[in-house]
Amino acid sequence: MGVSTARPEKGIALVTVDFPPVNALPVQGWYDLTDALGTAGRDPEVRCVVLAAAGRGFNAGVDIKEMQRDAGHDALIGANRGCSEAFAAVYECEVPVVAAVHGFCLGGGIGLVGNADAIVACDDAVFGLPELDRGALGAATHLARLVPQHLMRALYYTSRTVTAAELHAHGSVWQVVPRDQLADAALGLAREIARKDGRLIRLAKAAINGIDPVDVRRSYRFEQGFTFEANLSGVAGRVRDTFGKDTVGNDTVGKEDRA
Repeated sequence: MGVSTARPEKGIALVTVDFPPVNALPVQGWYDLTDALGTAGRDPEVRCVVLAAAGRGFNAGVDIKEMQRDAGHDALIGANRGCSEAFAAVYECEVPVVAAVHGFCLGGGIGLVGNADAIVACDDAVFGLPELDRGALGAATHLARLVPQHLMRALYYTSRTVTAAELHAHGSVWQVVPRDQLADAALGLAREIARKDGRLIRLAKAAINGIDPVDVRRSYRFEQGFTFEANLSGVAGRVRDTFGKDTVGNDTVGKEDRA
């Protein structure tokens, strides 16, 4: 359980997240993921990183129960900073990052895949931001990298999900495959990238990030300011306290399982 790194092939690092039951990460988990991505990207032998997850789904966001157990704001601040660092670690990784997504990709999962260089998903994957149903805000920055602006807004306000096939139609998912082919498909794309010259692929990643029209780190931190404001006002706590009690949202993770 936790975050692990393997080397399945020359030039490729496989970073796997495993926090049962649904990969809702505690504060330390986000920092562990940040460290793993940074370490893999700095390794001169690595030319591509595959980010994957074990278990039922790719990511269910932050561990809400960890926040509910905290009478103060330490867990919230930790989650805010941890998510910010993990999302940035994907974006700022020195080599391209391929996200291999299965099952649900919600909340913080959108932050991860939205900052990835490419996404390969299985045909049962769904993507969404149930933040408004969880007393939070954020990751619209990353959802906007996956779908057009008006669709992003509608998905954000309704907490609805979209399928991998729908994202493929928008061009944000590279390939959709059956679940038993996901690992091979992600490694296949990573293998193609890893054939490039290591120094040149790093220059390419830096160049592409440099022409990005949105500063994703700053944009997401701006969003997080409103999350903290919602907590200080009390509205976030009122909404979060309904977590696991009412049927809200449109995602596929059972209330009894999240976080």
